[in-house]
Amino acid sequence: MYHSHTHPANTAADSSIDGVTFMFDSLHEIAVAKFRERFGEAPAHVVRAPGRVNLLGEHVDYNDGFVLPIAIDRATWLAFSPSKTDQTTLTAADLIEEVSFHPETLSAKTDAEGKPLPAWAVYPAGVMWALKEAGLETPALKGLYTSDVPQGAGVSSSASVEMAFVLAWQTLGGWSLPPMERALLGQKAENKYVGVNSGIMDQFASACGEQDRLLYLDCRSLEWHTLPLPQEVAIIIADTKMRRTLTSGEYNKRRADCEEAVRILSGTLPGIQSLRDVPVKTFNQHAVRLPEQVEKRARHVVEEIERTQRAIPLLEQGDMAEFGNLLNQCHASLRDLYEVSIPELDVMVEIAQDLPGCYGARLTGAGFGGCTVNLVAREQATAFSSALALGYETETGFPPEIYICSASKGAELI
Repeated sequence: MYHSHTHPANTAADSSIDGVTFMFDSLHEIAVAKFRERFGEAPAHVVRAPGRVNLLGEHVDYNDGFVLPIAIDRATWLAFSPSKTDQTTLTAADLIEEVSFHPETLSAKTDAEGKPLPAWAVYPAGVMWALKEAGLETPALKGLYTSDVPQGAGVSSSASVEMAFVLAWQTLGGWSLPPMERALLGQKAENKYVGVNSGIMDQFASACGEQDRLLYLDCRSLEWHTLPLPQEVAIIIADTKMRRTLTSGEYNKRRADCEEAVRILSGTLPGIQSLRDVPVKTFNQHAVRLPEQVEKRARHVVEEIERTQRAIPLLEQGDMAEFGNLLNQCHASLRDLYEVSIPELDVMVEIAQDLPGCYGARLTGAGFGGCTVNLVAREQATAFSSALALGYETETGFPPEIYICSASKGAELI
């Protein structure tokens, strides 16, 4: 079954409290009710931080490239209050797990009892660590969060959690930072504490998203602006339900290959700082100097940066056919050159590209599993979603989750 959610955050959901099942209209209500159940009082505050999907510019953010994401209408909702003790206590409602930690135990990545932090808690703990490093107040809090951003699917569930907690500590800490500064602190948490060398795009989109607008970010200067997202186009996310494993190791290898390409090319192209500084024509002249794997990785990045540049006038003119074609080219490059696709992603993309109304489709996110993003004529979105779900399940035996999404506002205190 496909799920057509224009605003998934507002879909009804069941929740059981003291054995009684209630219908809630939103994750907002679920977070508040479960906080009350756990802590015996209403939360002082609620924040919402969205996931993101990237339309174009994949694996270029850590190469100083340009990216075109949107914040999606699926989000992490965090209900919280100041704690009366010096320890922060967090409940992950979706996992039915809880952890407490002190500022003193952060560097050891242990909880209040000295046990290693569970994987999910490393993200909020990393945010506290990054904020403390920046000299910002992080008062102890008690919090409960829930999310409808699928985990490990390539739509930035981790960045949405990070941005929710940055905003929570800003709310309680008495300081205020602009969205991009909050994004950079979230990225620092992910890079230096969690240990994934991600670029800035995910946190940026979650922090800076705008309703019904595409974001355009220069990952070097951090200058950004919004672009029109034509009303007649739907963005459809298709979750293969294949979850990536060991992706941080593969991700970091590809990052290392890109750095190696810059090191070798700078021998004859002095002054280049990243692959962003190498135009496609120049790259073609010097590519022979690179080892085969390094050349493939670097070629994807150089050509993808050029694709994002070509996309801007197409979006401004509303030329969705040609813009969609760039998405198709991007997928082929991620599959053949960057080698981050898997058979299920390829099947999902191939089926989509043949369906009526589809302008373009590709894998989105780090790869190795997760989701595809599809640009589809709005009047054909429902039929497209049904046909894609059926086609994918027929080919793979797995029912996917498919949802029509819209561009939403970035992280906010509700």
